[in-house]
Amino acid sequence: MVLWVFGYGSLVWNPGFEYDDKVIGFVKEYRRVFDLACIDHRGTPQHPARTCTLEKKQGSLCWGAAYCVRGGPEKEKAAMAYLEKRECEYDEKTLVDFYKEGESEVPLLTGVIVFTSTPDRISNKYYLGPAPLEEMARQIATAFGPCGNNRDYLFSLEKAMFDIGHEDDYVIKLANEVRKVLGIVSVVAKEKKLSAPSLVPLKSSLSPLKLAPLPEAIAMDS
Repeated sequence: MVLWVFGYGSLVWNPGFEYDDKVIGFVKEYRRVFDLACIDHRGTPQHPARTCTLEKKQGSLCWGAAYCVRGGPEKEKAAMAYLEKRECEYDEKTLVDFYKEGESEVPLLTGVIVFTSTPDRISNKYYLGPAPLEEMARQIATAFGPCGNNRDYLFSLEKAMFDIGHEDDYVIKLANEVRKVLGIVSVVAKEKKLSAPSLVPLKSSLSPLKLAPLPEAIAMDS
């Protein structure tokens, strides 16, 4: 038996578990949204972070990475135990078809596990739902938890999608709004290299945010 897991958030750049193969590709009829609360990794119960989950959307594609775990039941069990602890805010494990670039008609893999969340505030206490872009940006700009701050999660996802060659317009738009809230703007070279961006002050009518010191990051993330 072989275990395949699809990552579309922090798993894209920081899987955190032992795997045997990694394939870049996409799932159909889903899009990435920042509608899920994180209260123990990038946020706290008092000030939850916003992390991404998948939302069903006809005609959409969500790019990410599929990870393969081989080596028998014990290795697969260890990987799933790690993932279930890390992805504890997600209340569902969904099976999806996974497609590789250039092969969009026939899935490369079927039965790939992806952690998702029920879009219902009553049945799912971690579901925040959508909000105006400016409101989401202010929340992301100021939230932090044991794994670090919320904004770096977003910026890391932005860069990770660039690195695999499939930038997400929604992620870019949200990240730029967070930069405005923080009073900075990222100046990206013409080649669109996101590594080591230059930061230029941006005049803003927003009052300065008081950002609390960030705790030391640990390996686990969501």
